[in-house]
Amino acid sequence: MGKIIPNKDVDFDTKQRVIVTAANANILAWNLDALWMNNVIDSKKMVWDKAWAEYLNPKMRTPVITFTKREARKSYEPSLRQLIQILEYNPRISVEELKAMGIEVRPHNRTPVPIATTYPVYTIDSSVIRNLKVHFHDQNSLHKAKPYGQHGAEIRWAILPAPPINVEDLTHSDFDTSSPFALTFDEADRAQTIYFCLRWENTRGERGPWGEIVSAIIP
Repeated sequence: MGKIIPNKDVDFDTKQRVIVTAANANILAWNLDALWMNNVIDSKKMVWDKAWAEYLNPKMRTPVITFTKREARKSYEPSLRQLIQILEYNPRISVEELKAMGIEVRPHNRTPVPIATTYPVYTIDSSVIRNLKVHFHDQNSLHKAKPYGQHGAEIRWAILPAPPINVEDLTHSDFDTSSPFALTFDEADRAQTIYFCLRWENTRGERGPWGEIVSAIIP
């Protein structure tokens, strides 16, 4: 899958536009996570698009702009790779649709994998100031191994003044393929309460049940 992400920025820009445009146009048909698409993919794409446009303007191409462009891609590319993998294994997407996006079609793409019936359990490490680490593992295991066929865990979180009513109140969405998941905060966030909830997601982007909503105080 590595070759799907071109090395040259100009080719990277073309590729990401094709894939993200198709994904956004088919969120419902392909059963994609709309919140994750908006909060992660679209937000990082917006930063990249702005940085790339400024870099292409010779009058604006300063070392700072070049650095900003490089950092924007560094942030965006892992999430784009995750999206590609979700699309690659999604049984709702035809071979023709994958090819139209430039996504390689391989035999294992169509191998059935289970949807998780369990959920992650987690502990939160607040030993470092302005940092939290969420250590997670499956409810049926004391080890870090993910259930068979699971790509990683979706993490929803939010800083809230009161406990959330449901998971949808946790407006931030991230994804981690291995424990722990780490967050860094600003000084102004200290002493506030943050809430987390996790669920497994398999290699086809299909998701299991949510775990318990837990809270922590930002140190």
